[in-house]
Amino acid sequence: MALQCGIVGLPNVGKSTLFNCLSNAKAQAANFPFCTIEPNVGVITVPDERLGKLAELVKPQRIVPTTVEIVDIAGLVKGASNGEGLGNKFLGNIRETNAIIHVLRCFDDDNVTHVDGSVNPVRDKEIIDFELQLKDLETVEGRIARVQKAAQTGGDKEAKRMCEILQRYRDALRQGKPARMVQLDNRDDRKLAGELFLLTDKPTLYVCNVDEKSAVSGNRYVDALREAIREEQAEYLVVAAKTEEEIAELESFEERQMFLEEAGLTESGVARLIKAAYTLLNLETYFTAGPQEVRAWTYPRGIKAPQAAGIIHTDFEKGFIRAEVIKYDDFIRYGSENACRDAGKLAVEGKDYVVQDGDIMHFRFNV
Repeated sequence: MALQCGIVGLPNVGKSTLFNCLSNAKAQAANFPFCTIEPNVGVITVPDERLGKLAELVKPQRIVPTTVEIVDIAGLVKGASNGEGLGNKFLGNIRETNAIIHVLRCFDDDNVTHVDGSVNPVRDKEIIDFELQLKDLETVEGRIARVQKAAQTGGDKEAKRMCEILQRYRDALRQGKPARMVQLDNRDDRKLAGELFLLTDKPTLYVCNVDEKSAVSGNRYVDALREAIREEQAEYLVVAAKTEEEIAELESFEERQMFLEEAGLTESGVARLIKAAYTLLNLETYFTAGPQEVRAWTYPRGIKAPQAAGIIHTDFEKGFIRAEVIKYDDFIRYGSENACRDAGKLAVEGKDYVVQDGDIMHFRFNV
């Protein structure tokens, strides 16, 4: 199953509008809570200017970009951890995603109802944080009850270590902190913690949905949110969803670029958001380039050459012999694989080579 980012937030903050801009799924967008009930899934092309530059040099028959999955999840309300609104469904849908895009309303508009009657992104963030933390605390305390006995009487070292980890999570959650703020430096500890599937342990990106005039520099709502997340392990992004919706309706690339320039933007918020989601999922890209196709391949950061080869086909990994690797900058500089080879810029790498973002790779294998 592909890695997914889930878009979450209170009702009427712009989640579905933003999702519609990201994909062509056209989730219903209406001015009332629970408009989105079933999660909409969009497979989104990841913008990567490197792919186009490689294609200009190679002139392939086709170009294949990489993608990321975005899920639009129903709006949450107070009491979701106790089943209020669509609480249980909402929390279950979040649990199935790998990272969270948390949309916050940072604009004033009397025509768009706010579920709590006023615009306050910090309060809105805290409402969802509280509900997710309550659910995680329930998970952690339930697991402690099961593990503690084995840790105390059975001499189970793993159970003892898990109990210690769970207590650290419990302390953080009781203090109103997300689980991702608990530092686990030991690889085995992180593996144990991963078995808990805690909601607040997921990588999180806060998206400040602003009005058009605030798209470049933000506003007081963005400033308040930035201060509120200063100590969290999370990033934020400023996007004007309604403006992005207008950009998406323009037919030509030239029209979209002109619109962006007039708005003072160098890149659309949607493009920035997709790239941020890709990074949030800990993903990187390597390329294959030949006369038939230039293609971008997604891989989890830190994998080695055989596993990267297996992304193309399992036989590539089973029969892996070596990888021929050209760095992107070298390929652009010299203009072709042969020129890179002649210049000594083609490296032959073995099974222990850790793939780097932007590598152009050719795998040798024998099955």
